[in-house]
Amino acid sequence: MDFTLSGQQRDRCASVLARMGRWPGTAHTAYTAYTRAEWSRLAALGLLGASVPTAEGGEGLGALDTALVFESAGRGCADTGILFAAAAHLFACGMPILDFAPPDTRKRLLPRMCSGELIAGNAMTEPESGSDVARPAVTARRVADGFLLSGTKSFVSNGPVADVFVTYATTDPQAGHLGVTAFVVKRGAPGLAVGQPLDKMGLLSCPAAPVTFDDCFVPDEQVLGAPGQGGAIFQHSMRWERSCLFAVYLGVQQRLLDRCVEHVRQRRQSGRRLAEFQSVSNRVVDMKLRLESGRLLLYRACDALDRDDPDASLWVSLSKLAVSEAAVASSLDAMQLFGGRGYLREEGIEAAVRDALPTTVFSGTSEIQRQLIARSMGL
Repeated sequence: MDFTLSGQQRDRCASVLARMGRWPGTAHTAYTAYTRAEWSRLAALGLLGASVPTAEGGEGLGALDTALVFESAGRGCADTGILFAAAAHLFACGMPILDFAPPDTRKRLLPRMCSGELIAGNAMTEPESGSDVARPAVTARRVADGFLLSGTKSFVSNGPVADVFVTYATTDPQAGHLGVTAFVVKRGAPGLAVGQPLDKMGLLSCPAAPVTFDDCFVPDEQVLGAPGQGGAIFQHSMRWERSCLFAVYLGVQQRLLDRCVEHVRQRRQSGRRLAEFQSVSNRVVDMKLRLESGRLLLYRACDALDRDDPDASLWVSLSKLAVSEAAVASSLDAMQLFGGRGYLREEGIEAAVRDALPTTVFSGTSEIQRQLIARSMGL
């Protein structure tokens, strides 16, 4: 196997890293959404349409090249929240629209999403259901020329500022996971209401809010795929999100590791450099081990997606589990290595901890990933 990046890949990553390195650092202490100007900057970098074909306004990259771009962005930019927002916009919304929307809907939405003109929000999680995505409480009732959606989605990333929403509803309660249908809904649709922004622990520049549907009419041309195909569409989007979104956290881990190496080389305690203490060097080595192990798994998962490997879902779940748990462990290690300084907002370490903690929950919890892996092993 050849692990060497091509010259084009290296140049693309270096360009993104350099440009994201000039992004203002984050010191958010409360809900502060990104601005439309910042969103447009992400579009100019190609992040909002990296995996969308050029004919639809995107960059035309495969899964691995897309992951490399998001990894570089995560390494260069301290504001992980806005990168999370971009990834949710592209992978949980853009890819289902690309692969399952009717041609006219796809052509109307995707170029504007890639350019940053439109922001998309993924509406799946519900107040009484986080991990159980096979039985949405939100329902969709068939009417002439479309469906009426009713119910509430509880944790919609980009919700407060989104122009369109990709959502899922039960259309046939008796059919289980085969009774779920996917929709794309415009913000101004009658019966759609966006709640107040949620006061979150981390990822503060990515706004989230509940979204309620009250007999919200969605025309047939805004149904994604066929009725009953929603479960498969959601899993399709999760394969992209669980791989390429988590490339951001590879970049974050690399950024933290670089800072920790510099810190323990320079910082002295009891007349010795911190790096000379074995307990310190062992902790740094563990950070490196987690990073490189997760990177190999994530690249393997993306390569499997690009090759349409039948085992792609296994590698995606393995990589998501490894990278998310590594992100938490390594951010806590960085806090420990920086000591009291790590607790200060100006250092950015505490923000990395807050941004890492939800990784083992969103996009399918660690427990769900273990179940998926076990199932793929025939257990």
